[in-house]
Amino acid sequence: MKIAVFPGSFDPITVGHVDLVKRALPLFDKVVVAVGVNSTKKNLFTLDQRLDWLRQVFIQHPSVEIDFFQNLTAHYCQRIGAKYLIRGLRTSSDFEYEKTISQLNHIVGKGIETVFFIAQPEYSHISSTIVREIITGGGDASPFLPPEIIIGPAA
Repeated sequence: MKIAVFPGSFDPITVGHVDLVKRALPLFDKVVVAVGVNSTKKNLFTLDQRLDWLRQVFIQHPSVEIDFFQNLTAHYCQRIGAKYLIRGLRTSSDFEYEKTISQLNHIVGKGIETVFFIAQPEYSHISSTIVREIITGGGDASPFLPPEIIIGPAA
């Protein structure tokens, strides 16, 4: 079984994330969207909220599994038998950063492969960081969020 992991904070999940997962589905038997838990990082939304949103967004996709993990992504992949990581690239600087991480994951994960998806032009400007800034600033983030995600002003 070809299992891929799409790791991230998903704080919150954006339409760009959803697009990447849907584009990856034909390539893998299972795609695990996994929230990485980093105790040193301050998130806007709780882990439970993010997991609930992910389940809502992908409820119609039986080959998508929602999970979370701590520590190294490569070790998580080994634990669940995933041989592939999914990563999105929006800019050339994303590529430089992700290339280094993929090489380290290949070593630490004993051969795990990273599959890069280039962001579609309509999503290349969207990041969770910017969406969080819009939300905390009291703006309307709905154009950047899947329709299942409803966030009121100043979440």
